[in-house]
Amino acid sequence: MTMVGSIMMGAGFFSALAHVIGGELSDKIGRRPIILLSLGIRVLMYALMAFLIGFAAPVWIIVIVYFIGQAIGMMERPAATAIITDLSPRKRLTEAFGLIRVGVNLGWAAGPAVGGYLAIVLPYSWLFGVAALVTGLALIIVVLFLSETHTKYPTDSAVSNLSSIWKDRSFLAFTFISLLFFLLMGQMMSTLSIYTVDFMRFSTAQYGLLLTTNGLMVVFLQYPIASKLSKLPKTKLLITGSLLHTLGYLSFGWQGAFAVSIFAMAVITLGEIIHAPASLAVVGELAPQQYRGRYMGIFGLTQILGISISPLLGGIILDAFPFQPFMIWGSIAALGIVAAFGYYLWSVRFGNVQK
Repeated sequence: MTMVGSIMMGAGFFSALAHVIGGELSDKIGRRPIILLSLGIRVLMYALMAFLIGFAAPVWIIVIVYFIGQAIGMMERPAATAIITDLSPRKRLTEAFGLIRVGVNLGWAAGPAVGGYLAIVLPYSWLFGVAALVTGLALIIVVLFLSETHTKYPTDSAVSNLSSIWKDRSFLAFTFISLLFFLLMGQMMSTLSIYTVDFMRFSTAQYGLLLTTNGLMVVFLQYPIASKLSKLPKTKLLITGSLLHTLGYLSFGWQGAFAVSIFAMAVITLGEIIHAPASLAVVGELAPQQYRGRYMGIFGLTQILGISISPLLGGIILDAFPFQPFMIWGSIAALGIVAAFGYYLWSVRFGNVQK
């Protein structure tokens, strides 16, 4: 598990860097070429991994292929979010990103289920062949139906360099505050799994049911809620989402019935449903039209870094307060309070940008 964890964390950092590169390139050469390149590389990666695993290649070769393929594949994300910003009216950005999250969560929910079934009837290496075919189908759909949305602008040497983003204090402050939130959000897949199984003695099936609750709520509630709340000030949505995360994680401090944990997960998920599309909408509004890919890339880097670092933070807290649930979740939930206060101060300081 240590090796697997190291591989996943390394891939996370590579993916974070790929977000920045993908965002930059999508502003320079267009969104569509980056998405085509990323999907094409993913097809090759899955096909090559099927071959390597099938012929029992050395682990280090498989790891290198995975790192490179995963990183280049991740270049697609800032290009895709930039396309959504290009196409959506400013007032409907929250709604648009909410709709996209439904599709993403459907994929995350269906993927493990389909993969688990295929693992029963197919050799392990063939699973990557199936992944290559599915990704190839997505590539064909993009080729046939996706048009370019980016308008190329003349390069201005004063702002074309990536370092120019450091001059945007509003965006940098928002990104730093969001990093605190992502450190909190990332606890769901790391600290929470260890705590519920090892400390609360839940079965792995019960922990899986907690994640299922999260996925189903996002699929069925994300778009209706995002649509209803899209007219509200986004900073209010961000503050509300952060505080709901705080309440949800604090609720895990009560070591009661499994139903209490289901309630806690429902509260956390509601916070996620409110916060996630609003945060992307704010980035879309802050980004200059010609640099939307760049801004989405930097914000994506922040999210991946926060989620990648969160297991380490959670592990330190678990070691510091063994068998002290209120101290564990109180320390973790404090991140939500700090993030909510940060969003409030950001709205006061940069109210002319986004309230």
